Amino acid sequence: MKFDPTRPKWAQIAEEIRKRIATGEYPPDHLISEVRMEQEFDVARGTVRKVTAALREEGLIITTPGMGSFVARR
Repeated sequence: MKFDPTRPKWAQIAEEIRKRIATGEYPPDHLISEVRMEQEFDVARGTVRKVTAALREEGLIITTPGMGSFVARR
């Protein structure tokens, strides 16, 4: 993914994850792995945490301590 330098990386990654959820590429209960996001988008863990926090606030994912973040059921 090529990042737009005028926008925060976390916002651009969140947009991509939203798109994947909307299209069904990431179905309900799909694991949203922070480690995988770090590797795929080549960003720091802090950036990924901002992504998951934003998606959690929107109700798109649910985070279970010790288990991870998963796409919410609609």
